[in-house]
Amino acid sequence: MKIGILTGGGDVPGLNPCIRSITLSADDLGWEVIGFKRGWQGVLEIDPDDPASIAANSRPLTRDNVRGIDRMGGTILHTSRLDPRTIADGDKTTQVMHTLERLGVDAMVTLGGDGTLRFSAHLSRQGFPVVSVPKTMDNDVFGTDYCIGFSTAVSRSVEAINALRTTVGSHERIGIVELFGRRSGETALLAGFLAQVDRTVIAEVPADLDVLLPLLERDKEESGSGYAMCVISEGARIAGEGNGDDTMRSLPGSEREEISVSRRLGRAIKQRLGQGTVIQELAYLMRAGEPDAMDRMVGLAFGALAIQLLARKEYARMVALKDGNYCHVPIGTLEEGQKVVDVSGLYDPAIYRAKLMRVEGMPMFLY
Repeated sequence: MKIGILTGGGDVPGLNPCIRSITLSADDLGWEVIGFKRGWQGVLEIDPDDPASIAANSRPLTRDNVRGIDRMGGTILHTSRLDPRTIADGDKTTQVMHTLERLGVDAMVTLGGDGTLRFSAHLSRQGFPVVSVPKTMDNDVFGTDYCIGFSTAVSRSVEAINALRTTVGSHERIGIVELFGRRSGETALLAGFLAQVDRTVIAEVPADLDVLLPLLERDKEESGSGYAMCVISEGARIAGEGNGDDTMRSLPGSEREEISVSRRLGRAIKQRLGQGTVIQELAYLMRAGEPDAMDRMVGLAFGALAIQLLARKEYARMVALKDGNYCHVPIGTLEEGQKVVDVSGLYDPAIYRAKLMRVEGMPMFLY
């Protein structure tokens, strides 16, 4: 059997352990493995009749050439966010299937987030054998409690938040740390809770500045150290802002990019409270560097499970973690809903803080 692997979407720590696990598990069965570069983009750039294009956009994966990659962050296969259905000159699903068939690929294992896995589900519905693996530092793929990359992103965030306290405290300011999370505030929620910051603003609950700002001012006054810390999701909204609000307009010279929510919050703090701020958009540092123990373990386990499913000819599945157990669900499960923070059980929107109302019987990440 010959299987293909690709990684799509944003890079996260834990992808390389998964690639290694898939390769070793397949090699144990005597299978051949080909890795496609730059996600679905690499597949589309291959001309099956042109050996040079094949070499430029794919690479054989063997036991020898994946040695040690589990200790590395990112992905050795590189990545892109391309969905073959959204190409300017039309849907390229048929081209993808033709290329895979011409290369003799019997099945695909795809590692990605929402976009990559939606096309994987689409390809599966066209009859091509696919098993998908969820990865995203936001942990927001519907159908699994855990996605590769989440633990490392939270760990990196907690380290950065606590390190930043020395500067914020030295200058007696209000620190604002913005974390990735457009639709789900889970990364901010857990990082804020574990770093024990004063307030956390998540994507699911608009921030009422008439409530939040007095709380931060009081936190600073009562801290004993003359400073306060606030974590905010990049997708958080400030109550009362609209699309026509000047605060949402582009900065001079930018390509219509919005002023980040952390900077809008910082500006409000300065204008209303007269307080200085330290603003840190952690951004790509959350996903940089080697994976932590959790993401190595999940990456290795997800990869092995994907090959076990292919060996049993159980196609059209997404590997998952549910209630602390490794399992698999239909590949289209992620299209059936949206994963967001359980605000009623895990967050108090009145004071912008995480709360642990339910622990007994809950899975490790409280979902």
